[in-house]
Amino acid sequence: MSAQSRHSGWSHTLQQLKFITSDPCDLIKDEFQLLQAQYHSLKLECDKLASKKPETQHHYVMYYEIS
Repeated sequence: MSAQSRHSGWSHTLQQLKFITSDPCDLIKDEFQLLQAQYHSLKLECDKLASKKPETQHHYVMYYEIS
């Protein structure tokens, strides 16, 4: 086998390997981005609830004092 044919065979193998690994990597990247978006959404909701907590506690205390 000549050096040229070995090189082209190796190059072909690398191209196949890139094809095989790129699809799972893209899937992992997409799933990671989805998880990041969900995390961001949940963090915003948590921050919103945390900001409402003192007001809700104040209303509870006022209700408790009235009754």
